[in-house]
Amino acid sequence: MVGIATGPMAMRIRLPQVDPFLLWLVGCVIAASILPARGAVLAGFDMAADGAIVLLFFLHGAKLSREAVLAGIGHWRLHLMALSFTYVLFPLLGLGAQALAGRVIDPTLAMGLLFLALLPSTVQSSIALTAMAGGNVAAAVCSASLSNVIGVVLTPVLVALFIQTGSDGGGGMDGLASVQKIASQLLLPFVAGHLLRPLIGTWIDGHKKLLQPVDRSSVLLVVYSAFSAAVVNGVWSRVGPFDLGVLLLASAVMLGIVIAINSAAARAAGLAREDAIVLLFCGSKKSLVSGVPMAGALFAPAEVGTVILPLMIFHQLQLFVCAWLAGRWRRELDAAAAPAAGPPLPPQGEAAMLTRADEVGIPVPQECRPGVNANLALLTRHARIALGEDRA
Repeated sequence: MVGIATGPMAMRIRLPQVDPFLLWLVGCVIAASILPARGAVLAGFDMAADGAIVLLFFLHGAKLSREAVLAGIGHWRLHLMALSFTYVLFPLLGLGAQALAGRVIDPTLAMGLLFLALLPSTVQSSIALTAMAGGNVAAAVCSASLSNVIGVVLTPVLVALFIQTGSDGGGGMDGLASVQKIASQLLLPFVAGHLLRPLIGTWIDGHKKLLQPVDRSSVLLVVYSAFSAAVVNGVWSRVGPFDLGVLLLASAVMLGIVIAINSAAARAAGLAREDAIVLLFCGSKKSLVSGVPMAGALFAPAEVGTVILPLMIFHQLQLFVCAWLAGRWRRELDAAAAPAAGPPLPPQGEAAMLTRADEVGIPVPQECRPGVNANLALLTRHARIALGEDRA
């Protein structure tokens, strides 16, 4: 008879949780699709989004702790490996994804696949998942922070190298204007925030929960502004369910390849378990918080909404997969740390003895039961001494 176990010992199927932030992002896309900002209103949203981006990167610079970076910077080989995944392997995969997907979907969407591959790694989720999985948190802080510091400069350079300019009508970035925008909106605020950290760092560290909405509200504002411009320019006449399916498939393939090569590289390099976890989480993820503002600074307003759509899909997919991996590694770590169970002790008491005897098919006559119980008690005593649970 086959039954379904119930109660505390029952097997529970845990579905991956949807990041609430993704729901807000989808809400902004829907709002922009139904009620897009136009004309002077859109110009106002663009100005507000620019101000939010400046504030966002100022806070990123102020939150960057030099002490945390120095604590993990000794793992230089680990950091170089993570950076090579972020800025070498991913761009190569992005170029392939753009070339293949561009044959069947809108070229700007395909360009978005390449753009997400050029972005830095995440910071908050990489550190949180590393801690959850039992990895080297100090090294994760250093690696993720280093990726973002380098990305402020390197991502625009890679975009300029790999993505065509808009002069031929194919979309892309306007070189000089984009460099100026990156410098004024991203780089200068980031540097200013970090230089002011000795003065405001204590307050920033003590109000992280208060400041977290600034990160997300900045991104939401940029998303609404970007998709409003995209909707006005007819984005949904070019993007359909088939295109979204291709983006999801391309994102899954890129993420799967990176994770597979990442795991193989960690084994080949002989990394300790704690460092291999850092390499995986810091080398396989892309930052939505950094990517959306960068897209706003690098691309024409009418293109931004389409360009960041692949990033939004990849963002949620990476959270699903990496959260599942972190949970599995945490369970393995907890199981390894649990004390090993010793051999079972003999049954205690006549009722337990008779039950066990019945299970193995050995009859115990009434007249033998006192002697069997005495022998079991003696065996139990010696077993506890052998296991260190009792003293002779």
